[in-house]
Amino acid sequence: MRNMKRGEIMSKYPALFSPVKIGSMEVKNRIAMMPMGVFSPRLMGPNGAYTKDGADYYIERAKGGTGLIITGLLPVAWLPKGHGPGDVGEGFYKYIEQQKYLADGIHKYGSKVIVQITALSGRSSMHHTDPAPSELPNVWDPTHNNREMTIAEIKDYIEMFANAALANKMAGIDGVEVHAVHEGYLLDQFTMENTNHRTDEYGGSLENRLRFPTEIVKAIKAKCGNDFPVTVRYSVKSYMKGFNRGALPGETFTEFGRDYEESIVVANMLADAGYDALNCDNGSYDSWYWPHPPVYMPKACNLEDVKFLRKHVSIPVICAGKFDDPSLADKEIAEGGIDMMGMGRPLLADPYMANKFLAGEEADIRPCIGCHNGCLSRIFQMKDISCAVNPACGRELTYDIGKADKAKKVLVVGGGIGGMEAARVCALRGHQVDLYEKTGRLGGQFIPASAFDYKEDDRRLLTWYEKQVKDTGVNVHLNSYADKDLIKASGYDEIFVATGAFEKKLATEGFDQKNVTYTIDTLMNGNIEGENILIVGGGLTGIEIACDLGKKGKKVTVVEAQDTILNSFGLSAANYNMLMEMIDLYKVNVMKSTVVTKYENGIADVVTTVKNYPNINNRAKLMFAAGPGGMPVPSQVKADHVIVSVGYVSDNSLYEEIKADNVHIIGDAVKPENVMKAVWDAYDAARMI
Repeated sequence: MRNMKRGEIMSKYPALFSPVKIGSMEVKNRIAMMPMGVFSPRLMGPNGAYTKDGADYYIERAKGGTGLIITGLLPVAWLPKGHGPGDVGEGFYKYIEQQKYLADGIHKYGSKVIVQITALSGRSSMHHTDPAPSELPNVWDPTHNNREMTIAEIKDYIEMFANAALANKMAGIDGVEVHAVHEGYLLDQFTMENTNHRTDEYGGSLENRLRFPTEIVKAIKAKCGNDFPVTVRYSVKSYMKGFNRGALPGETFTEFGRDYEESIVVANMLADAGYDALNCDNGSYDSWYWPHPPVYMPKACNLEDVKFLRKHVSIPVICAGKFDDPSLADKEIAEGGIDMMGMGRPLLADPYMANKFLAGEEADIRPCIGCHNGCLSRIFQMKDISCAVNPACGRELTYDIGKADKAKKVLVVGGGIGGMEAARVCALRGHQVDLYEKTGRLGGQFIPASAFDYKEDDRRLLTWYEKQVKDTGVNVHLNSYADKDLIKASGYDEIFVATGAFEKKLATEGFDQKNVTYTIDTLMNGNIEGENILIVGGGLTGIEIACDLGKKGKKVTVVEAQDTILNSFGLSAANYNMLMEMIDLYKVNVMKSTVVTKYENGIADVVTTVKNYPNINNRAKLMFAAGPGGMPVPSQVKADHVIVSVGYVSDNSLYEEIKADNVHIIGDAVKPENVMKAVWDAYDAARMI
């Protein structure tokens, strides 16, 4: 359901598909795309305007029915003077000319577009040389402080905001969003007492701390007119326990940043200054998993806080944060709890969600799984934004599936995520596809991986794939193994080997006991008896299991042979930091540089290699240096149950037997990594068949 006209179908979500006004702008429905930025040179031009590819990324979401598109941040202050819309030079007019394509493309589908403009990151910047409200410890490297911003710089920024807003208005953009009194960015740092220690007119009282963002909106309105909509990205609560420490859902803590009481005052002061709507979530870079909620966060994690704020303000409020349930959104909008449903990553996974909501086709929505591998991680690798489960995201018009020139007979061996994606894409291209899966169910290793209670979206993805494979006419053969002889006798034109991987086994003495289980068995059966649990392996899955058991009251110890834990390629800092907070909250004991040498009578003998790392003050931690290999220190860990989670080994034996030009090996069979690799390998290969 890609492109629908309003009124074609009577929706079962009448409130969600009713119009809403933000200032003078009317939006056709209550669905807003949250800022998911594009910064790579292919998607954003040198003047800050989006290239055709960058604009098409947003336009595709408007085509899919989203009422309001809010772009990712426009870095007006990052561009050299004269190059962008922040000052009225040559770049100002080039920006206007180029950005018209975005405005026209969005308007073609009856949607509205707001461009987000930013005052940079302050102490949240990767560069500690960037200015902050006061001298503050940098988020990423707290050994350095960001310097205090000068009043002259503040005035320059305000002028750049006003100029950038005018450029967008002249380009036909419907409004701008000021980024951000949220997520612990520069403007947010100005507003909070613990991050603003200034003694001039931009510090001290709450009115002074809000002077910067309020002067911005006044300058924009003065230059663009009072009828030009200006929204503000806003965190209701900061969920900070301190610098570089975030609070978890349900955790009792003292708020270091903005709390409920102050939030009501701040929100109303912003509205009085001229902001037309509050685009709300929660958190800061110190609690980055609130504005960028990973799989571990609950659904609609910010809803209750946003509903609380809505009771105290008169301007529209948008709610974002793992919020992809149309029934819930419709209910909350109808009852006045919120005004709009905000979605970011879900619209990357499926740009046509709004139209599918409208048509009642929820079962065909490809879900976001909260991994951040294709979006947030790629942004900070300076790559094109995309999506782990939707490889066409960010290249919508150049990397679609299309029809093949000639129908072929295709075999896919292995029904995991990669195998199902290859089968789906080949079938959509018009090929006849046979999919062989040796077990009785499609899903492969993703079935145990989705077993955690909080991985409901992983389970939704499995269900989606099963439906797509069926709907596209793939011939599925369960409990069937395609060996070399079957393959040679069947005359397939193209063959995909998606045989996945198998678990690594350890020959450690005592690991042959019944109370020693490996990852898959542990996740599938879950019968973990005893109080003291030892987990061997501190990778992503091992730590997820540890936190899950710790939350359930077990005493958990993790031993990891490497010097660091969570060494999963592409793991976002939001996911990483939340897991680290969970380790602390659930009192999981982590022993790095440690191996198990024997397990007997409920006791694990372990050896930790102590190395000459400095202490927190960068001075000696040991009384004497241990030497280049470190010093082995034996100890014992009580363990009623041992879980071994030490990774996987590619199962490529079939490929080695049949490899040829028409045989394609994909996913974990090449190299065990993550869902994104499995999906992208399959998509890349299948769309070329």
